Amino acid sequence: MNGYQEQANQLRTSLGLSLPPIAVAFCDTVPPDVPSFDGVVPAGCRFWQEATTHVFATSAEDHQLCPIGVHTHNMSGASASQQDELKASLEAMTGLDYVREEEIAAIPVLQRQTKQALYGPLAEFPLVPEVVLLFAHAQQGLVLSEAIERVDGGVPPAMGRPACAVVPQVVNRGLAALSLGCCGARAYLEALSDDVALWALPGGKLDQYCDQIEVLAHANSVLSTFHERRGKDVASGKRPSVRESLQRLSQ
Repeated sequence: MNGYQEQANQLRTSLGLSLPPIAVAFCDTVPPDVPSFDGVVPAGCRFWQEATTHVFATSAEDHQLCPIGVHTHNMSGASASQQDELKASLEAMTGLDYVREEEIAAIPVLQRQTKQALYGPLAEFPLVPEVVLLFAHAQQGLVLSEAIERVDGGVPPAMGRPACAVVPQVVNRGLAALSLGCCGARAYLEALSDDVALWALPGGKLDQYCDQIEVLAHANSVLSTFHERRGKDVASGKRPSVRESLQRLSQ
């Protein structure tokens, strides 16, 4: 059994995730038996969705249509055409006032240069994950935010464009973050529907997050029942005390 099967099951069961947790790691040499990505994607964020089904490795060439992703992931081997595409992309975005010059410098970029980016289901991942990504709706995000605040000692940032910047944000700082995506990611990923956001956890603290998510998911379930029953009692004309509502939980 893979070393991360337990954590993957813990996350998926506690949160009720529709898609499995996925892992991301960077390396110079691809592990044996890990295939290179076979195909073409419009942007690197698409790899997140592909990674829900299998493990694969990518290089700058696989990110050839995504100059922003090559930039945020600090990938070596970027071609001259990719650099030209990055310039053209940024010029177009600044022209629309979608991003401003001073905001470009604030976009997170991996602090070390990378050769290969590995993606895949956490349960099957062959390396120590640097980032674990979760597609979660608002109620699942509630539990995640509570668990992250407990582990990290603060509320996770909610990030916007570009969506891929959430990966270097988490790797560089060692703290979890929420990505609301960007218009590109929401166009390219069916998994990133209108009611879903992307949560990113640093792999180094995965056990801590999993434990707190499990505890808080249970607590939220119990308290949700408490509030639902209390709401019905009040709607029916009753005026129960907190103690009386708590007693109803055992009935």
